[in-house]
Formats: sequence, C-alpha cells, structure tokens
Amino acid sequence: MLFPDYRPRRLRRNENLRRMIRETRLSVDNLVYPMFAVPGKGIKDPIASMPGQYHLSTDNLVRAAKEAAGLGIPAIMVFGLPEKKDPLGTGAYARDGIVQRAVSELKSALPDLVVITDVCLCQYTDHGHCGLLDGNEIDNDSTLEIIAKTALSHVKAGADMVAPSDMMDGRIAEIREVLDENGFTNTPVMSYAVKYCSSYYGPFREAAESAPRFGDRKTYQMDPANAIEAIREASMDVEEGADIIMVKPALPYLDIIRTIRDEIDLPVAAYNVSGEYSMIKAAQKMGWLDGEKVMMETLLGIRRAGADIILTYFAMEAARLLG
Repeated sequence: MLFPDYRPRRLRRNENLRRMIRETRLSVDNLVYPMFAVPGKGIKDPIASMPGQYHLSTDNLVRAAKEAAGLGIPAIMVFGLPEKKDPLGTGAYARDGIVQRAVSELKSALPDLVVITDVCLCQYTDHGHCGLLDGNEIDNDSTLEIIAKTALSHVKAGADMVAPSDMMDGRIAEIREVLDENGFTNTPVMSYAVKYCSSYYGPFREAAESAPRFGDRKTYQMDPANAIEAIREASMDVEEGADIIMVKPALPYLDIIRTIRDEIDLPVAAYNVSGEYSMIKAAQKMGWLDGEKVMMETLLGIRRAGADIILTYFAMEAARLLG
C-alpha cells in the first residue's frame, strides 16, 4: 500500500508533540466570571437551575471575587437583584443600589481586579423588560437616558468597565457621551452588540428574576436566523464608540463569533450563557458525559471560533484546571 508523504499522526504521537503544534490556546486570561449580587449579609443561596452558582450578599461576593482573583481570573461581571422594582427601573441607577454597593466594596477590597457591570433595566423594572414602556411597547429613545444614567452610576461607584445588554438602538453613543462629559473618557464600554433572542437564557432569567411579565424580547433582541444583521449591529456599535464587541449566546452562534472576528477590528467577547452551562451540569449529574472535559472542550471551541474574552459561569472551575 502506498502511503502519502505527509502523515498527520506523526505529530500526534505524544502530548508534548501535540502541545508544540496546538493552534488554539485557552488561558485563564480569557475568562470573565459573572456573579449575582443581592441585598443583605451572610447570604450564599444556591441557584437551583445553575448548579454551583449563587446569589451572594456583598460580603460573600467579595470573598468569591478574592477566590477568583487568586486563581488568576482577571475580571468579573456583576449582576444585581434589587430589593424593590418599579415601572421605571429606578433601582438601576440608585446611588445605594445593589450593584453600586457591590462595586464599591469589590474595588475597596480588590483594586486590581477588573470589575465589569451589566447595564440593563430588566432586573429593576416590575414588567421585566429592558426598556421603558409606552403602553405595551418598548420606548427605545426614552430608555437611552436611563441606560446612560445607570452606566454613569456604576462608573462613579468604581466600575472599571460597563457592558450594556439592553439592545436599545443608539445606547453606546449615549453612554459614551455621558461618560465623557463626566470625565470618564478612559472607561471602556463592552457592548452586547450581537445579542440574540435566545431560549438559552432561561436559567439566568430565574437567577436574575428578570423574565418579562408579558410578551417577549423579539422587538429588541436579534432574530436567531440572522447573520448579516450581526455585522450591521456590531459595526454600528463600533461607530458609536464601543471598545469590545460581544456575541451572546456563544455555542449556537460560533459562526457569528467567527464572522465578527473576521469583520471587526476590536476585541471580541462571547457569553457562554446560563443554558449552555446548565445543560452540561445536568448531563454531568446524570452521568451522561464527563463534565470537566466537555467544559474545557466547549471553552476551547469558543476561543477557536475567535473570541478573545469568554464570559462563563465555568470560569472558576476552568481556572483551577488551567492553573
């Protein structure tokens, strides 16, 4: 039998050879750990639909952030659950709001850790939508002022970066203008630029108590069928001043991550969302797969698709293995 001159298996014979020619590298430097802050003290309540994740009062949030930093994770993302909700989401920008308090305590305890805040209204409005209402419609333009006001309040509390997830048209320009006017020209904005209306958000909506009370989010989040639109959305946010472009979710949209990586000359982030996390955890619990190996393969696949930054609830587990 005549063999070809090139035998790919030659370079797969042992781990050191495989390491030498490995094309994609996953590092703890790529990871951001999302966390859920709640009012109170001494609280560490498990999130049923997201095994291994918790609602944390700020004291326990700081402890968990210290552990993450000790593992080499460079950044965390903070989501907040307020004590009260109202139609206008006023808790989102309150000076003593849950995110503002959490950020202040985090930066006091861990000044070198990058603290990113999610900027949206869905956790704070009693209707659960990401913008202000005009009847049963989401009023895009009136929402922009509140979104920018929220971002500014987070930065004043000490946030190193803000990440608007509301998907209102024009929000990046509004946030950038307000931050610059208030002397925060060096604060970067990571835009949830390409955020699909996805069924993979279910566990998060339970964790953040942010499910809409009526209708859905199809009028402002992207249609899962659309790919070309992702370039338009990302390009618009780049023009408005975004510093990092995010694709969310990650796994069903690896093609979109690659497209954005090829088309946009900025760092690209991908959010490995709650549904992706919980599916692996559930299958692991049933003994159907090796959870650690699937976790690492998943994160590597997101990196290979082109993500520079991966926001993932697996961050702590992955960091321990990468350590």
